[in-house]
Amino acid sequence: MTAKRIIPCLDVKDGRVVKGVQFVGLRDAGDPAELAKYYDEQGADELVLLDISASTEGRETMVDVVKKTAAVINIPLAVGGGIRTIDDMKRILEAGASKVSMNTSALANPEIIKEGAKNFSSEKIVVAIDASYSEEDGTWMVYTHGGNKKSEWKAVDWAKKAEELGAGEILLTSINKDGDKSGYDLELTKAIKDAVSIPVIASGGAGTKEHIREVLQDVNADAALAASIFHYKETSIAEVKAYLREKGVTVQ
Repeated sequence: MTAKRIIPCLDVKDGRVVKGVQFVGLRDAGDPAELAKYYDEQGADELVLLDISASTEGRETMVDVVKKTAAVINIPLAVGGGIRTIDDMKRILEAGASKVSMNTSALANPEIIKEGAKNFSSEKIVVAIDASYSEEDGTWMVYTHGGNKKSEWKAVDWAKKAEELGAGEILLTSINKDGDKSGYDLELTKAIKDAVSIPVIASGGAGTKEHIREVLQDVNADAALAASIFHYKETSIAEVKAYLREKGVTVQ
């Protein structure tokens, strides 16, 4: 059985790691490279680094952050935020990232997924899906621009399309659950997991070790991403992995 992955997430704004609730109310959580090194030493399986402001003028700074972060870790690093072109992907991968993650840009130009997979391989292309339940549509819809703009895509349909175009992985975030520590959206995660054959990383809502077990064991997500509970040392990766092993979950 493939080992489940535990992935800390570093949301970066202006060169610092920040964390909020439902994408707002951000507070400082530290230096990206320092946190990355700490998580590598703690046994993280991978890291996700997201440039949440993703402004054009900040791109060079972000490349610098990626270089510094990649230089101090020995685990895979996925980087997202403001990646719009093949050149952007190349720049980030050359800076030391193992994978690139796209959300808004992939929805605006789905062919970029196919181009990225063709140029760099599917394994290096992650499609990030920020989803929120829409009463109007009666299902989960995909949102862009940091969760502010509803797209025309239903989350399940977009996940299928992303896989069809060559994405190697889905990074699924529940906007409703983001930062509230009430547990992952298991129903949403299961719907996406059942719709695709590529790995699904669950994100949004981790508050306890049990929440991580639920999403990995009960709905079979391939990886669990968390931020606040690790950044503010409410638990550790070692504690989470020990708990998962006790519950029969295969981890590295």
